[in-house]
Amino acid sequence: MAKGRGVIEIFPKKYGFFPYVFLIYLCLPAFYVYQEEGWKAITGWIALLLFLLTYRQLYVTQKYFHVWLALQMLIILYLSIFFDIYNIFLGFFTANFIGWYTKKNSFFTALAAFIITLVIPLVIYIFNNDTFYHLVFFVPFLIIMLMSPIGVRSMNSRMELERQLDEANQQIKELVKREERMRIARDLHDTLGHTLSLLTLKSQLISKLALKDGEKASIQAKEMERISRSALSQVRELVSEMRTVTIAEELLEAQTLLETANIQLTIIGETSVKEVPHLTQNILSLCIREAMTNIVKHSKATNCSINIVKNAGEVNITIEDNGVGMKEQQTGGNGLKGIEERLELIDGCLSFSSNKGVKLNITVPIILKEREDNAS
Repeated sequence: MAKGRGVIEIFPKKYGFFPYVFLIYLCLPAFYVYQEEGWKAITGWIALLLFLLTYRQLYVTQKYFHVWLALQMLIILYLSIFFDIYNIFLGFFTANFIGWYTKKNSFFTALAAFIITLVIPLVIYIFNNDTFYHLVFFVPFLIIMLMSPIGVRSMNSRMELERQLDEANQQIKELVKREERMRIARDLHDTLGHTLSLLTLKSQLISKLALKDGEKASIQAKEMERISRSALSQVRELVSEMRTVTIAEELLEAQTLLETANIQLTIIGETSVKEVPHLTQNILSLCIREAMTNIVKHSKATNCSINIVKNAGEVNITIEDNGVGMKEQQTGGNGLKGIEERLELIDGCLSFSSNKGVKLNITVPIILKEREDNAS
């Protein structure tokens, strides 16, 4: 399979080194074929090459999957009967792929065919040697081979369910966000549409009265101020009804996320910052979430710490991990740009350093007026 410039991908990267390690088990069948001569040796090498082809195709494509699997079983049957009974252990390759079937009918059909593939060489071996003694050695391996498809299928089913659950949760989050945006849009239209239209008319009236009747213009200006204050009050009421994600809540989410990724999280300082306005807490929570996502995806860290310090007039959050770090030119792709843009909305700033791991320092001012408004 071509990928990039002249680079051939033998097995998909998502499987790692596992497909290559499994190839070690072809050494024994190759040894048995090597001991043969003439046409038997030629057919043996052809069978092994075909087996390698089926092994690769079963990894890289779902097209004709059952055909490649059936061909692999036939090759095992041929090598086990005409070369050596120990070639039956090639069934470990096939057992893995049988577990990939998601439909019950296909799975049990393939499993039945696999059992026949294992039984026929053993029956022939018993008939030719008239002994059961050597078969005792095969029993535990046969049990493992026959149980492997069930285990692989169970594991794949669980992984698929987890993937579907993650997708469903993501869709739910998106639907909640979309519904919240629509609600806000409706509320803004209903509560502020009329008020803004009235302010527009008032401003036009003031511009006309300014040159003719200053006293009436002054009265209209005061009325316009009253209307604008009313609009501001409506906006505050609307915002107060919005769902606020606090820093304490986001830290609990971070704890769960990092535990899932086997990363130890240490939280230092005060997690309850009630005096911080709701808008500021929302934005800081999003920044923490972005930082945690970056650590899980890119850092390869084993430990992470979050230190929250409240000083006079500001909140300082330091996030540090012991991962691989990052180069300065890579910062744009690691989510820091998004954090900076969010912090600009509340006059916050971000600084970072990268050596053995990454250290982020977030500083956000807490304006006295905001605190008073929040308290009221």
